[in-house]
Amino acid sequence: MTQFFQHKLRLRSYPSGYHLITEEIEDAIPEIAQFKFGFLQVFIQHTSAALTINENADPTVRKDFQTFVNELIPESYPRFIHTYEGPDDMPAHIKASFFDTSLQIPISGGKLNMGIWQGIYLCEFRRNGGNRSLILTAFGEGK
Repeated sequence: MTQFFQHKLRLRSYPSGYHLITEEIEDAIPEIAQFKFGFLQVFIQHTSAALTINENADPTVRKDFQTFVNELIPESYPRFIHTYEGPDDMPAHIKASFFDTSLQIPISGGKLNMGIWQGIYLCEFRRNGGNRSLILTAFGEGK
């Protein structure tokens, strides 16, 4: 029988950058342990932050992400007209559209079935983005 579980996870405020949040997500939806197989969908309810899956071991990967994306979409771009929320706001919206607002991760044997070097990143594009909300929806077949 297919089961569904859904939780809202409110993340603490993170500085601009790419932050591993895999453990926070797993802790927020322990019901995945009940699934033989299924999926976890992670959705971020914001337009200036995003989600992605990438390297979970070497923090220099996350720093390189930040360096490259900030050079690709700089705050100093002179043609932005949406600037009343600060110089980092419009670039944050564009950066968020380059990444994902949701991820779908397989569940196998009660655990997220990601590669050994994979982790879930919160991509925070604002200098002071504040708390971020994620909707976690797990669905699948019970054990």
